[in-house]
Amino acid sequence: MKISLLVWLCLLSFCLSSVQAAVLPEDRADALYHSYDGGGVEISGPSILVRKSFGESFSASVNQYTDNVTSASIDVLVSASKYTEERDESSIGLDYLRNKTTMSLNLSNSVESDFDAETVSLSISQDMFGDLTTVSMGFSQGDNVVGRNGDDSFSEQADSRSYRLGLSQIMSKNLIMSLALETITDEGYLNNPYRSVRFFDASTPAQYSFQPEVYPGTRTSTAVALRGRYFLAHRAALNAGVRQFTDNWGIDATTLELGYTWPYQENWIFETSIRYYQQDRADFYSDLFPFQNAQNFLARDKELSTFTSLTVGFGLSYELDNSGWEFFRRGSLNFHLDNIQFDYDDFRDLTEAGSVGEEPLYSFDANVIRAFASVWF
Repeated sequence: MKISLLVWLCLLSFCLSSVQAAVLPEDRADALYHSYDGGGVEISGPSILVRKSFGESFSASVNQYTDNVTSASIDVLVSASKYTEERDESSIGLDYLRNKTTMSLNLSNSVESDFDAETVSLSISQDMFGDLTTVSMGFSQGDNVVGRNGDDSFSEQADSRSYRLGLSQIMSKNLIMSLALETITDEGYLNNPYRSVRFFDASTPAQYSFQPEVYPGTRTSTAVALRGRYFLAHRAALNAGVRQFTDNWGIDATTLELGYTWPYQENWIFETSIRYYQQDRADFYSDLFPFQNAQNFLARDKELSTFTSLTVGFGLSYELDNSGWEFFRRGSLNFHLDNIQFDYDDFRDLTEAGSVGEEPLYSFDANVIRAFASVWF
């Protein structure tokens, strides 16, 4: 099944975007290599994106994204065996610009051995007040089919809907602020068909046994984020943000981020950032239940537990000289590295020795690499 790296993805996507007047995206092509390595999980692969405008009103994009996954995570080591799989995602997008209004449509399809996903997204943004203010809204719907390797009869549906509102404001010649609100509703089979929970069982040598996890059939989550970017002298910039997340499963989470960008000479741009994430556990999560079927819903997914993470990031970009290029206007080479430290408060490492319920708490480091080249034409 598709590995859930919700925290990592949320942290990487928690970045600041600048405000621009209503214009179509530039014609460009990007070739990306991405890598995640941590907690016994390795994910890597390429991504190719090409965007081209047609006339003054339309811009189209095509993206192909691949994940090669090898997993020997703590969950797998405890109740399953190491596995490898590949996920392929294809997407197409279309932007339409009319005066100061931009409308966007995106379709994506993701396929792996036991999880198929189809998503359609619509969004609209409007610039106003002399292009100082941008208001945006969006909607996405995902239709997912969950399978289970080795069991052809297993097939479950999971649907997702996302509603987004955004407001960006140029406060001064140096300061840009943005406020974003997103609500997501999920319905269907929302848990992992391979994952188990453990319960106290005095009849076994280990003093515990396992049973399949059971999740509610619905989930509603809301996130609000406030972000700002302040431009300094010599083209440097300072950015900061805070994001608050809550859902009806009992999870409350806060993300704080601070970053700094500084150019060097004419071609180099350096970036550094730090992010802190804190989450409370879901209402139906427990590392060790007192007995089998202790409650209606049962979870032992570490991503639903109480934990914190600290991410330190570094990036650099090099702008290529376009002299002598026949077909390209300019180009850039980019490299980003994030190191993430995860510390769990109520999820225990069963691969380490200890009395039942008193095993060492789990923690691990992960490294995320993104290297890509871009050309504008």
